[in-house]
Amino acid sequence: MNAVQPIANASFATATPKGKVSALLTRLWPTVIAYSVIFAAVILVAKFYRATDYVGPDNDDGMRLVEVRDLLAGQSWFDLMQYRLGIDGGTLMHWSRLIDLPIASLIRLFGLFAPPETAEALALAVWPLSLILPAMLAMAVAGRRIGGVAGMHISLVLTGLAIYTGSRFAPGAIDHHNAQLALVATMVAMLLDPERRGWNYAVAGIAAAIAIAIGAETTPFVAAVCLTVALLWAWEGENVAVAARSFGLALAIAISILFVATVPPRLYSMVTCDNLSLGYYSLAAIGGGLLLFSAVFASRLRRPMRFAVLAVVGAGVLGSAVVIAPQCLSNPLAGLDPMLVELWLRNVTEAQSIFGLARTDSFSVGAFYAAGLFGIAVCIFRIIRRDRTQIHLILFVLLATSWAIALVQVRGSTFSNLLSILPLALLIIDVRRISNDDNENVAAAFVYVVTVLASVPAAWAVGGGLVSRQVENDVQKQAAAKEHSCKSKAALAPLAGLPAGLIAAPSEMGVPILRFTENRVLSAPYHRNQGGMLTELHIGLAEPQEAEAFLKGAGVTMLAFCQDDPQTRQLAQLKPDGLYAELGKGNIPPYLEPLPKAPDAGVQFFRYRPAAN
Repeated sequence: MNAVQPIANASFATATPKGKVSALLTRLWPTVIAYSVIFAAVILVAKFYRATDYVGPDNDDGMRLVEVRDLLAGQSWFDLMQYRLGIDGGTLMHWSRLIDLPIASLIRLFGLFAPPETAEALALAVWPLSLILPAMLAMAVAGRRIGGVAGMHISLVLTGLAIYTGSRFAPGAIDHHNAQLALVATMVAMLLDPERRGWNYAVAGIAAAIAIAIGAETTPFVAAVCLTVALLWAWEGENVAVAARSFGLALAIAISILFVATVPPRLYSMVTCDNLSLGYYSLAAIGGGLLLFSAVFASRLRRPMRFAVLAVVGAGVLGSAVVIAPQCLSNPLAGLDPMLVELWLRNVTEAQSIFGLARTDSFSVGAFYAAGLFGIAVCIFRIIRRDRTQIHLILFVLLATSWAIALVQVRGSTFSNLLSILPLALLIIDVRRISNDDNENVAAAFVYVVTVLASVPAAWAVGGGLVSRQVENDVQKQAAAKEHSCKSKAALAPLAGLPAGLIAAPSEMGVPILRFTENRVLSAPYHRNQGGMLTELHIGLAEPQEAEAFLKGAGVTMLAFCQDDPQTRQLAQLKPDGLYAELGKGNIPPYLEPLPKAPDAGVQFFRYRPAAN
């Protein structure tokens, strides 16, 4: 592995061009702030005119708001139970209070001068938009370190386009994915420091710890970051000793602080694989500690010996994983009930693999995977050509890891698309230089334009959209609109004024019911609520007489029937004589009493009245 090869304009100290504006555009902070403000304003205006609600369209956005409300209402910082979800006792959620805290603080702040709903709307708009700045800053630093001022601007433009065309930073997007994107970008930017300064790698270690604490989705990426730092140390020895020590120490200390600060003491000994627990904490702390120990005592050894030490460290971490958290070496959702896999998980787009996505929405595959694959190909080509080898090796390892995760679950493509910006920014710089050197070369100009377009996932999405538009089914569009009519605040209005109880409803209705009412719900689309989700599925599939036994056994007081809900339609097709199928035909069993229906609503609520003994 070669040392980082500096390129022209790669340092932060650049010659100041003529003109004050041009001078500002060569400086990091003014440039990042300008881009961030512009894109945030554009997103705010664009989303404002299209928005029908101040909460994002994803279920996780609504569920996060429910969790934040509970925290503001007095629920303990360490109490992550969602008492209104699932069967008796509630459901222990796997989300982190680290995201709840800033949102709750903003709601309290705006609540000082605005009504509660307005305070929520303002907080839910400010929080995701505020994360644009750290994400853009990290990508600007990374772009400048590998491509100078030009690399900084190209990275900022491509990052801004990714943020604008996506939904992660839009007002109302309050799940943790936007914060994770900013942390991933930060880790990459710090690892690309050509001087291998300790403070950069300490920041990377802290970002890695926070990423693990926020959500388990980034754990494989954090592992790749740790491996990258370890390999750099094993290859370069003393030149990277300070950086490796800083990273290992920062990771071990930060993950320890976060474990104590966010995990309930009663759960210290529990190992879970979908959030920060003893498993991920111990592996991160042990790995960081062993890397620190190796960098302190083995940096002066010869390269083969350093790799031997690294092999021992890797064996120690792997052995710890086998002993402490063997279940976390496999898919965290491997224990999901087969019925839920078939009737729920396979229908969740972001949880699908590339093969599942190709079957259900083949025209969108390019938007999720093409830019990442293009970036990987560029890295491989550069490595073979020995062109800025170490930069492209680092980017290759991290980008390939993200892209591999996306192959298993499409949600990972957000990270691979973001990271692909960096190698593609370097490619755009080089192709642009070639094109400028030969203005009459039409082929070079064409390659430049194609390279720029191929670097933008949205361009692939537009291409796929133009094709899919020809085969799009208008009936599906209408069904989607009807499905929304089951989840809106107006559709749930009949529940107002009724005593709060337990509602059996399709999973997609669970979060809106929790948000807009004080009722409990049996089902919502979260894998830790297997009992409630399975009970709701059995209610819909069972024949009416048998379904009553499920309703009574679960303590259900009301049932919601949304004929246009995709899962409800699926259950009705699977069991033509089941409860949902019979309700769709208008056959209402005597133990269900219809409630008044809201105008234009697609949901019908029924009060459950147990049959007299």
